[in-house]
Amino acid sequence: MTILLPDAALDALLAQDVPYGDLTTDALGIAARPARMSFAARGAMVLAGTEEAARLVEKAGGHILRVQPSGTAIDAAVTFLEADGPAGSLHRAWKVAQTLVEYASGIATRARRIVEAAPGVTVACTRKNFPGAKDLSVKAVQAGGAVMHRLGLSETLLVFPEHRAFLTEGHDAWISALRRKAPEKKIVVEVGSVEEAVAFAQAGADVIQLEKLPPAAARAVIDATRGLTPPPVVAPAGGVTEANAAAYAAAGCRLLITSAPFFGPPADVKVVLEPA
Repeated sequence: MTILLPDAALDALLAQDVPYGDLTTDALGIAARPARMSFAARGAMVLAGTEEAARLVEKAGGHILRVQPSGTAIDAAVTFLEADGPAGSLHRAWKVAQTLVEYASGIATRARRIVEAAPGVTVACTRKNFPGAKDLSVKAVQAGGAVMHRLGLSETLLVFPEHRAFLTEGHDAWISALRRKAPEKKIVVEVGSVEEAVAFAQAGADVIQLEKLPPAAARAVIDATRGLTPPPVVAPAGGVTEANAAAYAAAGCRLLITSAPFFGPPADVKVVLEPA
């Protein structure tokens, strides 16, 4: 994968952690000594953000010896990044690069687990990533084999109940209005019941997003709308995890929408920084 975070963003990360130099390394007088640094997985994980981590090391003055790409699944104890250079440079990049890889790989690993739990089904992650971390979150989702559900409010039509609370006309009318105003877009409607799902599908919604409805309800919606031309895409959302992905797939769903990869512990990476 390519580097998604531009140099300016990586410079800003380094500046946050080392705004006025590394006091400890400088005071000990070891900054110029030759050093070597390695990153290894403490547990099985799917890598993400390794390209950005390597670039951080380079920006700090280190030299990358090897790095495995984002999307690579590795076992515990496998070394995936190695660098050398002045000790001061490697100390400067160490913690920022480690933390970036840990958080991104945590997202990628959880995304991959959901993807593997439901073979042949598209897993789409929502925009509910930590504010300010969209670029890295998107890369991590893709590294895990999932796709993005929507990148933001600007490019998709997704009608929530919070939108419908302000509408006075019937849903046939506003779905038709959306079709006229944005004819190249799919119309996605979030619903909270089987009855709502069927009604909006009959009114012409392209995608029915089921908010926290169980697999049995998803099956009921699919059965009730399969005769429509074309039938809508029925997509469970809210509460979709690796634990229930297979059940939704068995119910006939071919798209699962989830925020679960964004919420959980980071991956655990061991860093060894020592004299070369």
